[in-house]
Amino acid sequence: MKHDLRPYNRGANTASGLPTWFGTCPGVFALSSKAFLSYDLNIVRPAGAASNSIAYPLGTTDRERQRLVRQAELLHDITLDTFRAAGLGPGMRVLDIGSGAGDVALLAAELVGEGGSVLGIDRDANNVAFAERRAADAGRSNVTFRQAEIDSFTGKNLFDAVVGRYILLYVPDRAAALRQLAGTLTRGGILAFIEPDFSTPVRSFPEAPLFQQAGGWIYAVVEASGMHRDSAMGLGKVFLDAGLPFPQLLCRTWIGGGPGHPVYEYAAETVRSILPSAEHYGIVTPEQAQIDTLAQRMEQEAVSRGSVLMGCPVIGAWAKLR
Repeated sequence: MKHDLRPYNRGANTASGLPTWFGTCPGVFALSSKAFLSYDLNIVRPAGAASNSIAYPLGTTDRERQRLVRQAELLHDITLDTFRAAGLGPGMRVLDIGSGAGDVALLAAELVGEGGSVLGIDRDANNVAFAERRAADAGRSNVTFRQAEIDSFTGKNLFDAVVGRYILLYVPDRAAALRQLAGTLTRGGILAFIEPDFSTPVRSFPEAPLFQQAGGWIYAVVEASGMHRDSAMGLGKVFLDAGLPFPQLLCRTWIGGGPGHPVYEYAAETVRSILPSAEHYGIVTPEQAQIDTLAQRMEQEAVSRGSVLMGCPVIGAWAKLR
């Protein structure tokens, strides 16, 4: 399985060259708070939780790893655009933090070529094993994976770039983490991250209540579990607090609808993964979610209403060490 670095042509937006489900962010969002959480939450976070980590609320199952693969398809273009703009190229040594299912590391491995190398680290041994199998299936000899914690990782050699996607939202002290990671870089090394903006709600028009409700459950778990809602919009300050230059930025969001759109299955699988956490925090029960039919019901509702669906913005940020 070789990763195709060409832009997707499935339903391409002729103006931007991007797929119809992933368009450029407008300069100004006109957002309604109605699209965010439509209910109040009285959430009590667990006492005595470790301060140096935020638990991954989506679980560690093979089904969740397959969801990550599906998510990688939606995020492929912004990841590729960010890495290319940041300067990833042939012969570079890259560290990918929080590798998950391995898609970011595999994409970076394509960019650096056989003359370069990529090391992906993840704290979950099952994720590491899954990513290793995918790399072997892809015939990628220039990418390896290792079980390690971000805040305690040390490498034998310096890297030319440190990258990550949807990972800083789980790091309690993001600036401290970036300072430590900067210490693993060569002079002029690159830090590049792609993060979701959970401070901005998902949208639909005409309103698709099931889609909005699913988004509300996901956002509520983000809030309850202590993840950073400002993981994307806070990147500028985080880079500065880490002693790095203010990053260059780009923004994308998926947008689409109609029959067969990938968001129905993706959103439903995300709800499935967060459901144990959502029930624990008193957000939604399995009986309320009706998870096995959620994707079908969301699609039927959106199609019948002619709804356009828009996800949260996703921001890519990168900077070079001075």
